[in-house]
Formats: sequence, C-alpha cells, structure tokens
Amino acid sequence: MKIKSSKPIAQLKKGDKVKINGMQLEVDAHYVFEDYKTTKEMLIELFDSKTDKDYQLRYFDDQVEDTIKFYELKVIVYEEVELKSLEW
Repeated sequence: MKIKSSKPIAQLKKGDKVKINGMQLEVDAHYVFEDYKTTKEMLIELFDSKTDKDYQLRYFDDQVEDTIKFYELKVIVYEEVELKSLEW
C-alpha cells in the first residue's frame, strides 16, 4: 500500500479531500472510535458525493501505517476493502 500525505492524518477534518484507490472522497467526520488507554482506535467517515456511497478509514493512532484499514458500507454493515493507495 502506498500512502502520500500533505499533513498528519490526525489533522484530517470535515470537508478535506482524500483519494483512495483512485476514488476522490470527502471527510465527513474524524473521531475516536475506541479508547484503549494506551492507544486510540480512530475512525474517519468518508463519502463519495457522485455515487452517494459511504466509506471508513480505521487506524490506531500510534501505528497508523501498520493498522490502517478501508471499509465500504454495504447495505447495513461495513466490509473491508483492499487498500491499494491513499492520498490526502
């Protein structure tokens, strides 16, 4: 997986653009999903305004590159999708 960033991932906020696997997505929210005291699982909610599909990026704040995963909302659950490229 290839990551190209213009700022730390922790600074992504609502309205920022993210390119994932060639798709241009927009950040809807970025928050702590689960606090484990020694690390935090972070969640970035994304959407594609052209297709009206919802996506998520999930990662642990102390191990971003090793733990980042990409999900697509399918009916009522998020299913993991292979993350090939990520850019913001």
